[in-house]
Amino acid sequence: MIRLACYSKKPNINKMKNQCIFLLLLTFLISSTTFGQEEWGQKFEQLGQELPTPNSYRTGSGAPGVNYWQQQADYKIDVAIDDKKQVLTGSETIKYYNNSPDVLTYLWVQLDQNVRAKENLDAQTKTGPVKDSTSAKSFQSQMASADYEGGYKIKAVKDAAGKPLKHIINRTMMRVDLPQPMKKGDTFTFSIDWSYNIYDRMVIDGRGGYEYFPADDNYAYTCAQWFPRMAVYDDYEGWQNKQFIGRGEFALAFGDYEVNITVPADHIVAATGELTNAKDILTKTQFERLEQAKKTFDKPVFIVTEEEAIANEKSRATKTKTWKFAAKNVRDFAFASSRKYIWDAQAVKLATNTPLAMSFYPKEGNPLWADESTKAVKNTLEVYSERTFDYPYPVAISVNAANQGMEYPMICFNFGRPRNGVISERLLDGMVSVIVHEVGHNYFPMIVNSDERQWTWMDEGLNTFLEKETKRERYPDLDLEWGTPKGIVPYMKGDKNNIRPIMTNSEQVVQFGYNAYGKPSAALTVLRETVMGPELFDAAFKEYANRWKFKHPKPADFFRSMEDASAVDLDWFWKGWFYTVDHVDVGIEEVKWLRMRTESADIENKGKKVKKGDLTAKGGDNKTMDFSNGPEEFSLVETDPRYYGEFMNRVDDKAIMQKFEDKNLYQVKFSNKGGLVTPLIIEFTFTDGSKTTEKIPAEIWRMNEKEVTKVFAFEKEVTSIKFDPNEETADTNPDDNTFPPREAASKFDKFKQKAN
Repeated sequence: MIRLACYSKKPNINKMKNQCIFLLLLTFLISSTTFGQEEWGQKFEQLGQELPTPNSYRTGSGAPGVNYWQQQADYKIDVAIDDKKQVLTGSETIKYYNNSPDVLTYLWVQLDQNVRAKENLDAQTKTGPVKDSTSAKSFQSQMASADYEGGYKIKAVKDAAGKPLKHIINRTMMRVDLPQPMKKGDTFTFSIDWSYNIYDRMVIDGRGGYEYFPADDNYAYTCAQWFPRMAVYDDYEGWQNKQFIGRGEFALAFGDYEVNITVPADHIVAATGELTNAKDILTKTQFERLEQAKKTFDKPVFIVTEEEAIANEKSRATKTKTWKFAAKNVRDFAFASSRKYIWDAQAVKLATNTPLAMSFYPKEGNPLWADESTKAVKNTLEVYSERTFDYPYPVAISVNAANQGMEYPMICFNFGRPRNGVISERLLDGMVSVIVHEVGHNYFPMIVNSDERQWTWMDEGLNTFLEKETKRERYPDLDLEWGTPKGIVPYMKGDKNNIRPIMTNSEQVVQFGYNAYGKPSAALTVLRETVMGPELFDAAFKEYANRWKFKHPKPADFFRSMEDASAVDLDWFWKGWFYTVDHVDVGIEEVKWLRMRTESADIENKGKKVKKGDLTAKGGDNKTMDFSNGPEEFSLVETDPRYYGEFMNRVDDKAIMQKFEDKNLYQVKFSNKGGLVTPLIIEFTFTDGSKTTEKIPAEIWRMNEKEVTKVFAFEKEVTSIKFDPNEETADTNPDDNTFPPREAASKFDKFKQKAN
């Protein structure tokens, strides 16, 4: 704020006018310099109306409010798999709790399997031309012409007394009308009987289904979205009953589960929750091995060995067994079943819990899976727990499934099999990455329970960031580029017509992997390493995770929590990275080398000739700068009394001049060509070969979003200047990051680099 004082005890009108005119002109010059730009993008304005108004449910700090509430749905399910016909049949009883202040007259139930029913929304809206030489398999998928009868067969919907309930099925949603309105605190119990044909995942893309092994005529079932599930009702939008088209995943309520899974007697089953009848279902040897695994921390214990699994896959049991599982406070339930499974497990020691890390896989996964799967589960639990909260569930399971990576509470399905016994570095990286990622989803969104149907990045992006961090800590020799600023550059500099903001529903995203996974992870990396620093970021991220574990956060809750717990204003960051398709492209436009004159000079500096120290005048050879003309000289003069206004004391002009007498000053002009404001990381190299790095917050752009000039002072002389030397900002054009400018590579040189 500039205050103009144009008065005195004994008025001298002419002197007052001159002083006021001088100060007003000074103010005008400052304003003209500061705001003199054609367009103002408001990049540092607060998000304001972009975020919902805080209330007693969700506070302005990003924490749950005093009146926060969420619904609960408990399930008791009996399910059976027909291994000859590949049909799943189930019966469930749901107890629904209305904890909201609202009166409910109907409930919405998700029927996810209907995404594969005839005339489903995905098939009807699929687009794309016919391409020559397309594979038959791809064309069949494009035309949705597989010979498969999909979707639920709903046999009954009844109340607790067995009376039919009126219901309406709208594609992947079923509305169940209540006999009596549900008030706050009421519960309602009802049941659904259903079945559906399990599909071949090799033919039909999907998260659940079966894989067929022709060599030994066996099936491996990975059952996901296999039962009708309650939709979420919350304070944010009421019922989340947006249709399931296939990409946008799920919004689900927490609850307790009791699930009985009936399969052929020679099958091994992995599932969400604890196996409650282990003594009855396992052999004596298997049970003893399982108990031993709970006390073994250094390596996995094999409950079912490879030799035993190979023998088992040759059997054909005529009887069935029922595996019983219980899970507390989970938002979903999944399971896998096959006679082919090897099973290993080991305990993981956390500060407050000792979960069991487990893997289930056919022999086709070895030797890779025996060596790496359970170890990857363990590494994930340890790193994620340190960054968020201790893993609270009793088990964490990785199941091998071809060409898949999909997550559920306590269990996930992951790809990765050697080819002809060969384990390439790429295969190892892919397998480790997918296991870390899918196990990591236990934290986001299985516990920090965001709405995947609407905000994919809230689980995929945050989880990709922690996947990258886990690999960086535990697997430094693997590929660490995905989810980093450097890894996102090809996407960020691409055609804007093929890019959408992160804050876009997943069904409208063009490049899904980059948008929902890679870019949010890169953004969080920039936020941690460059904007906030690891200490502040880690504390704020952990605060968000702990505030919202076992609750339903929205984007505003994340944004606000990160700011609230760090005292860093990040609205500019969320606006640029999450709400726009701008990219980082900062260029060094001009550099001037200056030194202060030592002789005295008048205030107007008339008649003085200065030497050119503009580094644009003479470029270098990428190694040194030619300063044969010497630096450009400037003068410091004694401060005019008019600058002091009413102040009676004065600065020591001579001391200031002496301070800068031998300094080398470098005036650097930066341009923002990409539109996305960013911190400036500038590396200076000196004549003696030493280097120093200056880090300037992104707020440097707050007055001029397109161009800024900054002066740096050093004892030593500079030979080169480089912006973003370690590729931390996702700058898309490194060619203009160095001064003197690098000679642009020819097309032939670029071709050779690409070929190499």
